[in-house]
Order: sequence, then structure tokens, then C-alpha cells
Amino acid sequence: MNDVGVTGIVLAGGRATRFGADKLVAPLDGRPLLHHAILAVATVSDEVVVVIGSDGAKPRVPVDAATPIRVVRDSVADGGPLAGLAAGLAAARGRLAILAGGDQPWLSPAILAELLLWLDSTVDGSPLDAVALAEDGAIRPLPAALRVSTVRPPVAAMLAGEVRSLAGLFDRLRVGTLEPERWRSLDPHGASLRDVDTPGDLPAP
Repeated sequence: MNDVGVTGIVLAGGRATRFGADKLVAPLDGRPLLHHAILAVATVSDEVVVVIGSDGAKPRVPVDAATPIRVVRDSVADGGPLAGLAAGLAAARGRLAILAGGDQPWLSPAILAELLLWLDSTVDGSPLDAVALAEDGAIRPLPAALRVSTVRPPVAAMLAGEVRSLAGLFDRLRVGTLEPERWRSLDPHGASLRDVDTPGDLPAP
């Protein structure tokens, strides 16, 4: 695929220790949990890259997504979400990326589109590296829109150091934020920020 503007990156390499099993295959509304995040990201992307752990089983991906889906592996074992992002950025063919967690099944496509729209804004005449949602005075790193060419280098540098958190990455980037008064009009209940850590986070069957 040659004409790729936006790559969706879905992080699916976590250990799910609090869930007690592979949460990404847990059923939700007739689909595996992971499929919901992939399909939401696919609505605003030209391709989707699903990043799994270095030794994880390759997941089934939805066959009804509107865009091509590839599965890649972390290059750094147990490197956390930053290693997953590095693998996703290395595989990305797009100029921009939309980043989400595989355990975020309630992502709003409208929110994802708004993040990408604001990534083309400038601060003091310079383009932004990333745009994320703000909540309770803090930047929430997932979901986020990223400029691939400017985010790749700091991610690679951080993997060689001791700080490997997405929050630490955002401290090194020019980040724009969507404040709650703006994004809550698109997602009133804040579902796009919700993830699944334990079985209790899923609705009862």
C-alpha cells in the first residue's frame, strides 16, 4: 500500500496480570476485546499495525475492518508500551499515527479524528509532535495522535535509557492537548479513556 497518510498503532503486548488471563480475547458484544480497539482505530487510519509481545501468540484480527491490518512484535522483551510504540513506529508507513491500547474497547472514532485534526496545529509556528486528551489537569497518553518522523528518534533514545514510560516520552515532545470542555462534547462519558484491567471492568454478560 503506497498512499498511507495515517497508521493506526494498537498496543497489544501487555501481560494482563491483573486480569488473570489473556484479556484481549475476552468477549465483549460478540467480539474479542482487542477487535473493538482495532476497528475504532481503523475508522481514521489507512492501515493498522497491531503490536504484540516478543513471545506472544499472534491474535486473530477482525476480517471486516475497512483497512489492512498487520501484526508485528516488540523488538525489546518486556519493554512495556514504549517498546510497543517503537515497533509500531518502525512498521508505520504513514506520516501520522493514531496510538491506542488494545484494552480500550470504547474508543470514540470522533475523538480519534479530532486528535488527528489538531495534530496539524502549530505552537509558536512549530508543528506539534503529538496531541492527547487532558483530564483532571493531566495528559492522558492513550489515545494520542503522533507525528511519526519526530516521535521515532526520542522513542529510540528512551529505549536505551531507564525511563520507558509513555508519560516520560510526552515530556520530551511538543504536545498539544484537547481539554475536557472540547473533547467531552464528542465523548460525554469519557469512554475513550477507559481501559480494561480486571474482569470487573467489563459489563456483566
